[in-house]
Amino acid sequence: MVGRWPFRPIRARGTGPYAGPVIMQVARRLWAEPRAPHAPVRVWRDWALLVLVVAGAVTEGVLRADVPWRPVAIVLAVGLAPALMWRRTHPLAVTTVVFGTLVVSDLASIVGGTAESIGLGTMGYVLVIVYALYRWGAGREVLLGSAVAAVAFGIGTVRDYTNLGEAVFGFVVVAFAAALGSTVRLVRTSRLRELDQVRLREREQLARELHDTVAHHVSAMVVRAQAGRVVAATRPEAATEALAVIEAEGARTLTEMRAMVGALRGSDDAELAPARGIADIEPLARSLGGDPPVAVQLTGALDDVGPAVGAAVFRIVQESLTNALRHARHATRIDVRVVGDDRQVRFTVTDDGDPGASRVPGYGVVGMTERAALLGGTVSIGPGPDRGWVVDGILPRVRATA
Repeated sequence: MVGRWPFRPIRARGTGPYAGPVIMQVARRLWAEPRAPHAPVRVWRDWALLVLVVAGAVTEGVLRADVPWRPVAIVLAVGLAPALMWRRTHPLAVTTVVFGTLVVSDLASIVGGTAESIGLGTMGYVLVIVYALYRWGAGREVLLGSAVAAVAFGIGTVRDYTNLGEAVFGFVVVAFAAALGSTVRLVRTSRLRELDQVRLREREQLARELHDTVAHHVSAMVVRAQAGRVVAATRPEAATEALAVIEAEGARTLTEMRAMVGALRGSDDAELAPARGIADIEPLARSLGGDPPVAVQLTGALDDVGPAVGAAVFRIVQESLTNALRHARHATRIDVRVVGDDRQVRFTVTDDGDPGASRVPGYGVVGMTERAALLGGTVSIGPGPDRGWVVDGILPRVRATA
């Protein structure tokens, strides 16, 4: 489930007595916001950042001449740096520990009568923690962490106050880190929502394409059962034949339905047109106009491919051809090859467009991979070894069941 961030604004009906309830409602909704999904635990960049911060803190602490409480300042900067490794998975805990420690150090410097605050310029890495809090934290973590950071910022500002301009600048820097985290979160969340919609539409379309197939099988089973019952008394062998047909039709129906486990339908108005299949790829290629020409090669055991697999191959090839015609610059040829055997169907779409041409993956690519995954197959999409682009996919003839 994609986290909702920022929450949808609540329209206030004015000011005065409505302002208080609206603010409370906004606060409650923010408090209930979940964490952003798919937070990485630790990546190589985190280790590189940690090494850079520790090296910078030690170097600054040793070489800089005006560092009050030098050993304490170095220990403070180096000791808090490892908290960066957990900033995404435990944003509130990291924010509380780091900024709480800064509060204690500032209070200690005030009590000790130190002319300057204890700290190094390297401690600017706390802005990364603020960013992570707003990028990955749940609503309640953002509110509580912001309160802790605000207290630390307020005490630090009072401790080092020189003029209003510097205080405002410090606030703007911290606020920018928070705003950047919120913006990245919003963009990523919007992207995930759009991808979810693409996947849902692809599943709905695949369900509609299977609608007629399943209905056909069930209708055939009913007709054969009725015929077998009529002749059972006079021709027992005909009833046995009817049972064999019913068994075969039932097996095929179950196979098609298992292939659609997890597919969702948002409406009941299924399209009644027959689903396209592998045999429709050649007419599709001819309908594209021949510029660049599309060569289709269909080989192997393709006659008895199930409707779900055939429809998936057709749709993926169709999308691949559309992308090639749209993005393959200076292409002189597009090749489509579909090969079937006893276990699977493999399809490849290649073009000879300009090498290195940038093709940003769009929602069509997401639809192709989702359609293949629903049937237990895979699709790989990327640049060719020499020129152009390659779409290579494999679909099992019968989806394996757990």
